[in-house]
This record gives sequence, structure tokens and C-alpha cells, in this order.
Amino acid sequence: MTDQVVLYSKEDSIGFVTINRPEVKNPLNLSVFRALDKVVDGVAADDEVRAVVITGAGNAFVSGADINELLAFNTQDGWVASRFQQSVFNKLERLRKPSIAAVNGFAMGGGLELALSCTFRVASTKARLGFPELGLGIIPAFGGTQRLVRTVGYAKASELILFRTILSGEEAYRIGLVNQTAEPDELPGKAKEWAQNLASLSLVAVRLELELLLNTAGQGFDAGLALESGLAALAVESPEAKQLLGAFLTKGKR
Repeated sequence: MTDQVVLYSKEDSIGFVTINRPEVKNPLNLSVFRALDKVVDGVAADDEVRAVVITGAGNAFVSGADINELLAFNTQDGWVASRFQQSVFNKLERLRKPSIAAVNGFAMGGGLELALSCTFRVASTKARLGFPELGLGIIPAFGGTQRLVRTVGYAKASELILFRTILSGEEAYRIGLVNQTAEPDELPGKAKEWAQNLASLSLVAVRLELELLLNTAGQGFDAGLALESGLAALAVESPEAKQLLGAFLTKGKR
């Protein structure tokens, strides 16, 4: 499945999504969001796909929102667009399949919001990540403010957004914004390695764990424990769990 602004391919149990506007460093406009929305729906419906890698074409991940499109918005247009864009990133985050952002260059504004919507972020040491919006008189509008606070905490999120701090891949790793860094030529292989590892796991267990992690964020400790117990009970009854647990027990008796 391909699209002019978003490319999609599948290799075994891994889906590869590429934002494809390299001539302008892959900015996000409504056309990109519509195409990405369709790709995410396709991945969700494809039981063969167990993990997803998202990256940008050329030497950038996503440079931000499309400024030309923003300039044409009035208040109503901005509200409608933002709510739709948030819905696409929410759908990606709640895919129930792990996703890995392979941040290969600039991940600014909307690009960082896309990366934050993924389960994991692996960044090139040459990557640059940040929220420059306030310097342009606007604010992040694709869900990034909420996800950034959840990822790095209120104090650091406030600093990054209000001071428009641009981080290197290694600086982003030190504050927990990305999970790992890699040299630019090693980034695709590292992201694929992570995806292969994740794709090898029990599909049921992964889906339940992702649901648990997402739905207990911000909830009380006791509510989180109750949900954990319920989902763990569902997992242990699955055929995959019975097979894997039985195999482990048999191996231990040898």
C-alpha cells in the first residue's frame, strides 16, 4: 500500500511507515494526516503485522506542521484540524501493536508529537528534537503537550516548550524522551531489531500490556492494580500463554 505523502510496506510481521515529503523535510499537513489515518487503520486490521516502524524520508523525521497550511486557518479551521490530527495520533498510540519512531533527523513540533505517539523512540545521534511553536506565536496542537508531560514530567516539559529547547538525540536520551540512540547509519537496523524482538512476543500479552500501560497512566495506584489483575487473568488463559508456559516448564525439567 502506498500513498504520495505516506509510504507503507510490510516485511514479515513488521509494518514500515514513511512520511514522504523529503523535499520540504516531511512537514505534516492534512493530506499527510488523512493518509496516515488510512495506514494506521490498515495496520490495525492486518493480523500478520505485530509491530510498526515509523520514520521520515530523506534526512529528516518530520520537521513540524506545514506552515503554509497554518497560515490559512481561521479559529474554526484550527479547532477542527487539531481535533482530527489528535484523533489520528490517538489511534496510533492505541493501536494495540507496539510502534517505534526511528527519528532520523529533525523531529520538531508536530514531528516530536508524532514520535511521542509511538510506543518507543529510537533516535539518531544527529537527530534534533524540540517544540519551537511558542516562538512562532502558536502552541503544540496534536496532543504533544499532554504526552510530553507524561513522558518527562511537568517541570521538564514546561522547560522544553516554553524555552523552545532543541535537543540532540543523546540529550533526549538522557532525559528519557527517547529510549535509545544509534549512529545514523545504524538507526534503521536498530529500529528493525527492536520491532523483530517485539513481533516475536505473544500477540495477546502485548495487546493487554499496552492497554494496561495506557489506561493506568494518571490513575490511582489501586485502580491500576485492579486493572492489572483483570488483564493478567485474561492473558494467562490465552492459548499462547498455555503453550509458552508449558514449554518453559518442560524445558526446566530436562
